[in-house]
Amino acid sequence: MGDDAFQWLRSGDEAYAAMLAAIAEARHSLRLETYIFTDSAVGRQLRDGLVEACRRGARVQVLLDAFGSLNLPESFWAPLVQAGGDFRWFNPLDLKRFTFRDHRKLLICDERLAFVGGYNIAPEYQGDGVTQGWRDLGLKLSGPQAEDLAFAFDAMFARADLQHPTFTRWRKSAARRAVPRPDSELLLSGPGRGRNAIKRALLADLAQARRVQIIAAYFLPAGRVRRALLQVARRGGLVQLVLPGKTDVPIARVASHGLYQRFLRSGVEIYEYQPQILHTKLIVVDNACYAGSANLDTRSLHINYEIMLRLTQPAVVAEAGAIFGDHLRLSRRISRRTWRASRTFWNKLKEWWAALLLGRLDRLVMRWQLRRWRR
Repeated sequence: MGDDAFQWLRSGDEAYAAMLAAIAEARHSLRLETYIFTDSAVGRQLRDGLVEACRRGARVQVLLDAFGSLNLPESFWAPLVQAGGDFRWFNPLDLKRFTFRDHRKLLICDERLAFVGGYNIAPEYQGDGVTQGWRDLGLKLSGPQAEDLAFAFDAMFARADLQHPTFTRWRKSAARRAVPRPDSELLLSGPGRGRNAIKRALLADLAQARRVQIIAAYFLPAGRVRRALLQVARRGGLVQLVLPGKTDVPIARVASHGLYQRFLRSGVEIYEYQPQILHTKLIVVDNACYAGSANLDTRSLHINYEIMLRLTQPAVVAEAGAIFGDHLRLSRRISRRTWRASRTFWNKLKEWWAALLLGRLDRLVMRWQLRRWRR
């Protein structure tokens, strides 16, 4: 697969324009899956494009997470359904399995072109992420991986209500696996038994890494990933983190702050992005990069359904490094001495409670719900 099979989408404006153009050109099938979809100008524009695709004979399927898109009425999709499209909620709200959410962002056109990344369908993402709108990142791809993504979508769409008896077995396979291709690998993750494909690939890369550059909107990695990052820095490697200076989830930023002191002491460089809310998910490890929907936190690595791509094409990885550098240029470095001096008992207590809630209690609830669900 050549380098031209992948194109980075550096802003919400760029991503939405590319998605709308691809929808307009699709003739056979369209599959849309996302966590948040809003009744907004961009949401209506995208929906209307899907309706037009239905009218010209394309098969259109839409899958939205029932919690992430809680404020969107189902009637919003009436024009699509009337035109012959198919709409479903993923995991309709149920206390027995409430915590399992579909955090994936995915659009597949004619099984030959696909979009992945962090962009939800909402006005917050419109702009360049510097002067206006949240900062995020997407990836447009073509070739065999688009077919793999179509298969991944179909598996989720068929079991969207999570009621099927076969779903327990499916959780161990289709929802948690790696699909290798030359110079790229599709990584699928979700709750359940078995090793997490995203975490497994990342740990393998970190074991030998000399240079690690991470942009994370929500940063609270669990034990093994956290230790692997610290080990890279302690053996003399470069580890740079760009984390949010502004966030839409304050408790997540507080929890991340609880890690700063230890990471700074080990030689990790920490920066906070200043212009806008940061929503980018990007990892560059030596000669590989990762992009998709997953954050480096407990929920993404253990609870949510997520999609990431691991890419090794030199030109694609080089551009990922340039994207990291662009974020870094607009970020403020955290000084170890200044940070340590700023820590009060109240700061540390808030950070401890936030980490307990997001890093431990969330995972305990997931395990409890899995046990109840299997009964």
